[in-house]
Amino acid sequence: MALRNEIPLYIWPYIFLNHTMMRLFLSIAAVFLFVTGYARPAVDSPPPPPAVLPGVYADPHVAVSGKRFYIYPTTDGFEGWKSDYFTAWSSADLVSWKSEGVILDLKKDISWAHSRAWAPAIAFSHGKYYYYFCAETNIGVAVGNKPTGPFKDALGKPLVAKGTLRGQMIDPMVFVDDDGSAYLYFGQGNCNMVKLHDDMISYDSSALVSFKPEGYNEGPFVFKRNHVYYLMWSEYDTRDPRYSVAYATSSSPLGPFVKAAGNPVLKGSGAVKGAGHHSVVKVPGRDEWYIVYHRFKIPGGNGYNRETCISRMRFDDKGNILPVNVFETMQPVKPF
Repeated sequence: MALRNEIPLYIWPYIFLNHTMMRLFLSIAAVFLFVTGYARPAVDSPPPPPAVLPGVYADPHVAVSGKRFYIYPTTDGFEGWKSDYFTAWSSADLVSWKSEGVILDLKKDISWAHSRAWAPAIAFSHGKYYYYFCAETNIGVAVGNKPTGPFKDALGKPLVAKGTLRGQMIDPMVFVDDDGSAYLYFGQGNCNMVKLHDDMISYDSSALVSFKPEGYNEGPFVFKRNHVYYLMWSEYDTRDPRYSVAYATSSSPLGPFVKAAGNPVLKGSGAVKGAGHHSVVKVPGRDEWYIVYHRFKIPGGNGYNRETCISRMRFDDKGNILPVNVFETMQPVKPF
């Protein structure tokens, strides 16, 4: 009361006005912060499921042989991706994985390249397993009698040498159609595709098709469902947390492909970053599909320290691929 009596009456309207203006300013500021998200409480995403392979592995190619699934990855953890060997892993249920050891060692098994062993793929034809791989930005092919090798260089030189086309000659994938015809897809910067000869280790270079779907960077993968061919690929760079997967469809394995709406269908969220460079597998005898991909290792991962994950992949009634839930816990696949 003493303080109030010490302030002249003509001052009080200014005090009241300033107090009112300050309250109004604070109210407006609070609304701005809420709308822009600065004052919103953080919403925690669910914890990501664990990686399916121990350690750091990337660029996983998944396949089925007999009653087992196989993953063929890039061995990660090397600055500049300088691994020089490949491993294989097998599983009966897509959850529990067994190491099959080293199946191809560049320094021992390949005469024309000794480093940068990247992004392999496998295909089965004429009773043999054909293992396609990158080495020093060339694409090679090796052959073996079992899905776990041993594999031997089939050509003694690259199947696709670096500099052959625009972009890097990396990330091979071979799709074998219902009639036994095999098609090779590869390339960073451009998507290249060509029908392989029956020997699986040669092709007519004049028949090669190159194009670049919107957003395409690398990692092409093709599969067929209900007479529709799906071409999938990775967008952005593998060191970018936005690394993700998109797709297009066609009525032919060589296109033309039309990019689908609703892309990307696989991307990171929350603690999951850099989800991409995938492959797809169908459970034999069932319309049940899974996508195998890498993400930054959790915790502390980056573009050189990535880990392999598996998620369920679903379709709507029109055949569109639905967005993949990277937080869904992987359940063991029932025997087939």
